[in-house]
Amino acid sequence: MGGARMSERKRGKPTRLGEVLPGVMGEGKLGERLAQAGVIVHWAALVGPQIAKVTQPLSVDRQGVLLVAVTSSAWMNELAMMEPELLRTINEKSGVRKIERIRWRLVR
Repeated sequence: MGGARMSERKRGKPTRLGEVLPGVMGEGKLGERLAQAGVIVHWAALVGPQIAKVTQPLSVDRQGVLLVAVTSSAWMNELAMMEPELLRTINEKSGVRKIERIRWRLVR
């Protein structure tokens, strides 16, 4: 059954990877997870240099919780109060709208 379909595809004309990837990446959860990971890559541009200097994004889980390391408890308290504004900014600038919450972790 499945073998016949596979052999039919193999005999067809090859498709460029660049033509296939956008469709695959945009489908389902894979595209969403890659977009969430983009928040980590573009962190400094999303939050600005002052916040980026005292923080480091670590991960984003499947529920959209962004884990961020913070260098001091004073900054952690300040950032916790700024969380609604930061979430709005991150989601608007990144276009993801999938970061639901930020969890702050004190690291020294």
